[in-house]
Amino acid sequence: MKFVVAVAAIAVSLSLAPLPADGSHARRLPYPRLAFPLVISGSQYTPVAWADIAGWKDDDHLAAFRTFRASCKAISARAGPPGDKALSGSLREPCRAAKAAGIADNTRARAFFQEHFEPLEISRLGEDSGFVTGYYEPIIDGSRTRTDVYNVPVYRRPSNLFVRGYNQDSVGLPNKGEVFRKIGRRKLVPYYDRAQIEDGAIAGRGLEICWLKDQTDLLFAQIQGSARVRLQDGSTIRINYDAHNGYPYTAVGRVLIDRGIIPKDQMSMQKIREWMEQNPDGAKEVRRQNRSYIFFREVQLSDKDEAVGAQGVPLTPGRSIAVDKSLHVYGTPFFIEGELPIESAQSKTPFRRLMIAQDTGSAITGPARADLYFGAGADAGRVSGRLRHNMRFVMLVPKSLDPVARGRRMPLPDPRPSARIARLFSQTLPLKDTKSAPVAAMPSPAASPQADATATVPLPAARPVVTPDLEQRRHHRRQGRGG
Repeated sequence: MKFVVAVAAIAVSLSLAPLPADGSHARRLPYPRLAFPLVISGSQYTPVAWADIAGWKDDDHLAAFRTFRASCKAISARAGPPGDKALSGSLREPCRAAKAAGIADNTRARAFFQEHFEPLEISRLGEDSGFVTGYYEPIIDGSRTRTDVYNVPVYRRPSNLFVRGYNQDSVGLPNKGEVFRKIGRRKLVPYYDRAQIEDGAIAGRGLEICWLKDQTDLLFAQIQGSARVRLQDGSTIRINYDAHNGYPYTAVGRVLIDRGIIPKDQMSMQKIREWMEQNPDGAKEVRRQNRSYIFFREVQLSDKDEAVGAQGVPLTPGRSIAVDKSLHVYGTPFFIEGELPIESAQSKTPFRRLMIAQDTGSAITGPARADLYFGAGADAGRVSGRLRHNMRFVMLVPKSLDPVARGRRMPLPDPRPSARIARLFSQTLPLKDTKSAPVAAMPSPAASPQADATATVPLPAARPVVTPDLEQRRHHRRQGRGG
């Protein structure tokens, strides 16, 4: 208690002490609140040297720089204050530098990243690597009208689908969270699941964008988030993710592995397709284990244009990745290093590339988790379909978030009290015999008015307990009854 009072007294005295005329120790209290330089939930990260990143010098940094500049267009166009993610707003300065830089060769592109970023190796807490899969844009045969061959509808977002916090005119609703449909004027219930939609729950409402041959084609388009639908007249419809029905994604590949249908070391999208073609009844049941359902919108892109990611910019094959958008910011560069079966299912091709986060997906969760985009068509699909590998992740963090540089701007504590103030509050070591310790160790009332607060104030005596004689009480009762 004495220590608390002494500290409070020192604080009061310091607040009353005059400040130096030059204002060298002037400070506004409380201290300014500076956010921690980098906080990514559930992750661990370690600074690394550029020279310690395997394959860094050998990469095509010019290709990565061009992909990064594409992200910068969306970053610069975004209005409003930064979000609450670790890198929110911090990419604007590197983007301004990228826009001003006339970089046209690999050496200068590598120097740009080294000048404006710091490399941090990142992984999930307790793990020593990250995990990658691949995705692509399927090219699927389809029709604008329903026929005997093309009878599987591709639906646009229904008008009775609601997501809290978004209006129905919003483009590209979130791919996670609850989704509702309205019954009557006020009642909201979960939206239809995959089985209900496949059985016709929203059929006949004019929601069909086009028609496909089978449900497996639609499932793969939904997993990838976009597709090119090739019509019989040679034209192409481009469709992109627009909304989902609110149910968590369940990987049909995981269902087939758990049931022992396809061994884990043989799992690929090609194996899934082959099994579903050979087992149509079983395919229907397995497919419906994934209650999640994706709705699309038609986008005006030519055959030469790449699919547009969640950031709103066209993806770059071999340079764009999908990340967990709840943890990361679009535009963040990641150097991903390891071995992947690119050339064949058995090959171990070195993969050492600087990739840019430009997309997301409901199955992409965690700080070191990425889906690598490989482009459109069957070849891209074959490569993407066999990727399920651990890789090393190095995240490039803007230097404005460098912990060392940021530490230089942290406010220092106030200087120690002057000798005059220190003498007013003598600091004595506690005596070994606490019973005989003098109370006078505190400042006397004459020396410090605040000492009055520590004086012992006598309490009033407790109210006595009165027990009147039993006979006396009986006498009073008789008098009260008049006799």
